Amino acid sequence: MLKLINGAAEYEANKTSTNSTSENTQNTTNNNNETPQENKDATSTPAPQTKEEQIATFSTKIYSNDAARQNNISITCNTLNDTIVKNGETFSFCGTVGQSSTSKGYQKADIFDKNGNKKKGLGGGNCQISSTLYNALLSVPTLVITERHAHSNYVPYIAKGKDAAVAYGSYDLKFKNDSGNDVKILSSTDGSSVTITLIAIKTI
Repeated sequence: MLKLINGAAEYEANKTSTNSTSENTQNTTNNNNETPQENKDATSTPAPQTKEEQIATFSTKIYSNDAARQNNISITCNTLNDTIVKNGETFSFCGTVGQSSTSKGYQKADIFDKNGNKKKGLGGGNCQISSTLYNALLSVPTLVITERHAHSNYVPYIAKGKDAAVAYGSYDLKFKNDSGNDVKILSSTDGSSVTITLIAIKTI
């Protein structure tokens, strides 16, 4: 990541100061019999070439037109999109998406508490994305599910037993990447459905 440094004026002043003493430095160097060392570029190893291959995709239908839920789904899809899980690493949905908060733009939408009661909570709708991801993962045996939780009540967007509830600090969806390749997660929504696509990044 590039960082803007607000020290340009000071740098120019130091540069001018250095140039003003360059004659003395040059004279001292010329009196030395040593040959200035040449700058040699270190031998660089070319980066390995890779290709991307789709290994799974899954979509779920959005049954609610609630604006807050749609908003939350959009934020989480954007946050999750393009996540790369390195070979051998364990992915955490909550660790990647983070806690839902108003500062991130999340709004209150329907969620279930642990007793199956419907109520409003920040990030309502996130479980549809985690459930969609879970079902994409199920078709890739080398992406091993290490944590998954069922909802406390019925959810309409996925078959019973195929959901994956998430709640920051308590319920998470985790998997270990034992595929031998890095895996990219693509996540998107068009307002009527959520789609997760898994991409293997292979070295060629």
